[in-house]
Amino acid sequence: MSKHLKRLASPRTWIIPRKEDKWVVRASPGPHPIDRSLPLSLVVRDFLKIANINAEARRIIGNGEILVDGRVVRSYKYPVGLMDVISIPNLNLQYRVLLNRRGKLEFVKISKEEAKYKLARIENKTTVTKGTTQLNLHDGRNILLKKNKYNTGDVLKLSIPDQKIQTCYPFEAGNISMLIGGHHVGELATIARYEKIKNPKPNIVYFDGFSTIKDYVFLIGHEKPEITMPDISVIEESTKSTTEDKTKNKSENKTEKKTEDQSVEGKAK
Repeated sequence: MSKHLKRLASPRTWIIPRKEDKWVVRASPGPHPIDRSLPLSLVVRDFLKIANINAEARRIIGNGEILVDGRVVRSYKYPVGLMDVISIPNLNLQYRVLLNRRGKLEFVKISKEEAKYKLARIENKTTVTKGTTQLNLHDGRNILLKKNKYNTGDVLKLSIPDQKIQTCYPFEAGNISMLIGGHHVGELATIARYEKIKNPKPNIVYFDGFSTIKDYVFLIGHEKPEITMPDISVIEESTKSTTEDKTKNKSENKTEKKTEDQSVEGKAK
């Protein structure tokens, strides 16, 4: 595996300029795949804007000032992915990683209370020594249980960093979900029904007006979302402010030009 990554070849889920520089930090192997995660130094510098250069970001991370899921992370290449909680105690800031409507990774501001838990989907489960059930979660965690009472596709609400199960959102009709793939990525929808396919093809989940495969469905609550889903993300806020500045500058330029034209006409008369 290559240790380098060109910006042009970076995953489509990354919101970064691709032609300003040649290289970008490559996330190290970890709990999330590269197309669903971002290296921590890139998050600190380009997304959260608390560092101007990569050296500053690496120093901040190395000093233990960044927490991921309640634990100090000192590796600047650590992959931060879907549903991870980033905390910066010195600035009293907390963020959750989500997917926006375009399928891009974004960072949503959350409260201090909400930063105490995260949602994790059960990808697989196995039986290990002495009949103990091991749950394999989407973020690389493994949880051992004495009783086999959860199914794949269910989502667990975990307290962080102690990883205790607070509640479970079963994969069934009536629960609300966030779509993490397909044409409706980033949308919220309530499950209407679930169809199991008895062949190698993926199972189908039906919503009001459309359907998708089970892998694209991530439950986030019973009747309402258990996580903050704001209309404007960190990236969209910065983009909006930039657009507003450009519009303001254009209007000022037009006003100045109009004043100059009027003065020229007055002199001509």
